Amino acid sequence: MGCSIGWVRCGLNGVNRVGEYLGPLGLRLLLAYEFWVAGVEKFGGENWFADIQDKFPFPFSAIPVDISWRMATWFELIGAVALVIGLGARFFSISLAVLTIVAIAAVHWPAQWSTLAELWQGYAITDNGQGNFKLPLIYLAMFLPLILSGPGKLSLDHWIAKRVFK
Repeated sequence: MGCSIGWVRCGLNGVNRVGEYLGPLGLRLLLAYEFWVAGVEKFGGENWFADIQDKFPFPFSAIPVDISWRMATWFELIGAVALVIGLGARFFSISLAVLTIVAIAAVHWPAQWSTLAELWQGYAITDNGQGNFKLPLIYLAMFLPLILSGPGKLSLDHWIAKRVFK
């Protein structure tokens, strides 16, 4: 019995070591892809922020629409690249999480709801006018480990920290 517990412990330690590399990398790559696609779409598209600026939470509602559009576009593009290589990953995770919260408030949150049951209808991936805030909430949950624990060992942030703080 003791021997099998040792094997289990050894196996779990190995999985934990692999997880220090691959877990955060998987989160970073998926988030990078999603924000890269959104940034490219904004980069080549028409600025539609004027239609929803009144729904932006303060202080974002006070920023001129063209500046907001450019900031969102470049944070999505540069943030995606930074997440892929793991450079400034906490900064860009926080920045993109804030961008996601603004998007939830302005675009994804249901316009009208009076009960939690009505609000819960917006927790979906749909285009039926009920909110559609499920995916942005998933992104926020994915950002949490990157913000709190960092980008993992397979990142430039980790490589730099090992050399600077040895």
